[in-house]
Amino acid sequence: MAYIGILAVSHQSCKPKQVVLQPAAEVIERETPAERVVAEPKKEEPKAAPTQSEPAPVAPPNYNFKNIQFEYDSHVLKTESYAILDQIAREMQKDPNARFVIDGHASIEGTAAYNMELSIDRANAVKLYLVNSGISGNNLTVNGYGATRPSASNDTEAGRALNRRVEIKHVD
Repeated sequence: MAYIGILAVSHQSCKPKQVVLQPAAEVIERETPAERVVAEPKKEEPKAAPTQSEPAPVAPPNYNFKNIQFEYDSHVLKTESYAILDQIAREMQKDPNARFVIDGHASIEGTAAYNMELSIDRANAVKLYLVNSGISGNNLTVNGYGATRPSASNDTEAGRALNRRVEIKHVD
């Protein structure tokens, strides 16, 4: 019996198969009511990345510097002067060829010779800080004026404190 079953199955598998083609179904397009149509948002094509990046605009240097103040009878920079000097250094670095004059001043206390020496020491302390911040020392000129050019009255302590200063000016 098993033999007959195998013959029957193999006999069926050996017959050539006929390909039955059915006619293609007719496609009927239906119109959809206007309220059912939902417009898909148009997708924007991604923009190509620029091959050359444009340099960021650099603001022109601002040479309107604050004065650097010092304690009485000292050429050591005050702690609050560091932030001012860091800002000055950043502005100076925008134009590495710019030249500056560093003018040191003193209040009226002390002898004229001592105040002259102190004002030069104050200007040099500022120059040293700027050189250590990356500014070329060749672009910085130091002057000392002692108490000869006060910016405030030397009659009050507040005025004398304002006169203990260093001014930095851009040379055209």
